[in-house]
Amino acid sequence: MFKITFCLRRRPDLTAEQFDAYWRDEHAPLVRRHAGALGIRRYVQSTRFDSDLADVAAKVRGAPEPFDGVAELWFDSREAMEAGFSTRAGRAAGRALLEDEARFIDFENSPIWFATERRIVGGEG
Repeated sequence: MFKITFCLRRRPDLTAEQFDAYWRDEHAPLVRRHAGALGIRRYVQSTRFDSDLADVAAKVRGAPEPFDGVAELWFDSREAMEAGFSTRAGRAAGRALLEDEARFIDFENSPIWFATERRIVGGEG
C-alpha cells in the first residue's frame, strides 16, 4: 500500500471546532465523491482531542504544538496513485480538493508526506 499523510493545522481565523466541523461535514464528503477518480482505497481522518495524558506526553518529549488533525489516503500502489492524478477526471478532482482545503487548512504549517507502510504489529504481511 502507498499512503499520503497530511498533518493538518487549521487556518488562524478558525476555531478548533470550526475546523473540525468543516473537515468532517464538508471536506470528507468531497473526498468521498472524488475517491474513485483518484484511485483512493481508504481515507481516514484522525481528530485531535485534549487530555491530561497527551499534555504530559508532549511535555516529557518537549514536543511542539500538536496538529489539529491527520488525514491519511491509501492507494494500492504508487503507480495507482500517479495514474489517478494523471487522468482528466483525477486532475479535476485534485484541483477541487485543493481549492476546498484552502478554506480550512493552514498550508504553510501543515506537512505532507508520501510513504509506503511497514507493518510491525497487526494485520497481514
